[in-house]
Amino acid sequence: MKKIYAGMFLLLACLSAEAQESDGKFKPTFNAGVLLHTYVSAQQNGFGSSAASSSADTWGVSANLYRARLMTEAHLSKNDYVFIETELTASVGTGSDKAAGIKILDAQYDHTFGSALTVSAGKMLVSHNRNGLQTASTLMVNDFTYFQYPHNMSAGSPLQNDLGRDVGVNLSGGFFASKLAYRLGAFAGKRDFNEDAQALRITGRAGYNFLDADKYAGTNLGEGKTFTVAGGFDTQGTYLAAGADAYLDYPLGSTGSLTLNAAWSYISGGNDLAAKYSFAGLIPTQNTQLLELGYYFKSVKLQPWIRYERQDFNSEDRQTGGTATADFDKLGSTTVLGGGLNYFFNDYKTNLKLSYVAMTKGISEGSGITNKTYGQVWLQLQLCLF
Repeated sequence: MKKIYAGMFLLLACLSAEAQESDGKFKPTFNAGVLLHTYVSAQQNGFGSSAASSSADTWGVSANLYRARLMTEAHLSKNDYVFIETELTASVGTGSDKAAGIKILDAQYDHTFGSALTVSAGKMLVSHNRNGLQTASTLMVNDFTYFQYPHNMSAGSPLQNDLGRDVGVNLSGGFFASKLAYRLGAFAGKRDFNEDAQALRITGRAGYNFLDADKYAGTNLGEGKTFTVAGGFDTQGTYLAAGADAYLDYPLGSTGSLTLNAAWSYISGGNDLAAKYSFAGLIPTQNTQLLELGYYFKSVKLQPWIRYERQDFNSEDRQTGGTATADFDKLGSTTVLGGGLNYFFNDYKTNLKLSYVAMTKGISEGSGITNKTYGQVWLQLQLCLF
């Protein structure tokens, strides 16, 4: 592990030194930092990705370090930028049955031709919506949403990605003083189709910044004024995700600022199992909804927030593996409702987040399917230096 860290520092230091020697006018910069997220939680049996349980009486308590990222960046010239980030291969703490190692989470090179075009290559965040492109260190709620990119999280997920990252090339930029922003990329996506040639994953996104340019923060902590409306798509083979989202962070009164984050997406793997690049048996037709609302009190650095999220299955007959679509939808659809209180005593660098979230999902019980609700209490500490 130490060798990996040392190698990364040495590589970027060499690149920085080389660029400095070759360009007397530009002084390259190198920066390194860390992001740590650790938490203690109590949750009922059946919460989250665990199997729904007919009994929600049992509460499990856990303590984990689930993000430990080393972040490095280098500006090699006025137009060339490198970002490399590592992450744990498994969380450390209660219930962790795997030895935690280190993996490369992001490895991205950017070349900027101007405000209208930046070309990025490597391993990077990929999403058709805003939530999937947010920065982990600036989130308003305790973590990313459950359902905004539900098939894009791991090598075992349908799109075979790594925490929302994929490998490819992305174009981005803005027009009209960066009011109109766009992203368009081609990525590896699912890699194990039983075909001689693999299909590329294509993503696109466009948004309009009515006020300040959107920096993809979860909350601005009372700094600046942001109102952005955007839409995007993500497709490979028979898979399609398309949706719209809006983000507002605006001073409201003399005490602080309001943060609103809303999104809706349509997602489907198609209904043709025999198609050349079929996702029909992997991704059922569904729509997802998200609403986050918070208010930041600047003087005391407190931010209460509420959150609603819904994954609503509307499956088609060939997507369910023989299960009746009505039953499949009842068992798969999930609603999340919760709220919390953040204490940004050192802004993004050090903060505490306390939350309670209730998750309602279907469970087979007796002769039918009923909804059960499971709760989770979460206290998280963030340390960020970058």
